[in-house]
Amino acid sequence: MKSYLKLAIVSVLAASTSAFAPNNHITRSTTALNMSTEVSEVKVGDKIPEIVMMEGQADYEKPVGVNLAELCKGKKVAIFAVPGAFTPGCSKSHLPSFIDAQAELKAKGVDLTICVATNDAYVMEAWGRTSGGVDAGLMFLSDPDAELSRAFGLSIEGGILVRSKRYSLIAEDGVVTHYFSSAEQSSDTWAPNVLAAL
Repeated sequence: MKSYLKLAIVSVLAASTSAFAPNNHITRSTTALNMSTEVSEVKVGDKIPEIVMMEGQADYEKPVGVNLAELCKGKKVAIFAVPGAFTPGCSKSHLPSFIDAQAELKAKGVDLTICVATNDAYVMEAWGRTSGGVDAGLMFLSDPDAELSRAFGLSIEGGILVRSKRYSLIAEDGVVTHYFSSAEQSSDTWAPNVLAAL
């Protein structure tokens, strides 16, 4: 009787352990985790999606939802995305290029420049404030669930935080008129390259 009981316990333990073990034989279906492989990369002519982004507030106030499509309506907007706030390439090159180019972008008719990352709204607010971006007139929006990144086919999946690929675009009245990919080199997405195309 004892051997049957031991066998039953061992069987239950083995079954429950295998339920939590990784199964490398499973083929993923379309899920939120691999959606970027199912969505085409954003292109000229695409509409800015109706996605609610989060804007951090001063003094750790509750972040505010911002409908990106509504925000872009009737405006010429520059949007640039970075893989992460406070990261070296983003803080030393990409963001400063747009801070420094604000007067030139305004002269080319750009009403608003928006920086996007998948970091939370508190991190984005702190980065905007400490980098001088907010003082220069940039808006910092969080894409906390990577909805925009995935909708644009530009998410970097894996790890704890889904990140956005680096890109820049110009949208007029909610329609993408220029798109700049970092596929060849990061500097293709920096402000001087955007300005040269306007």
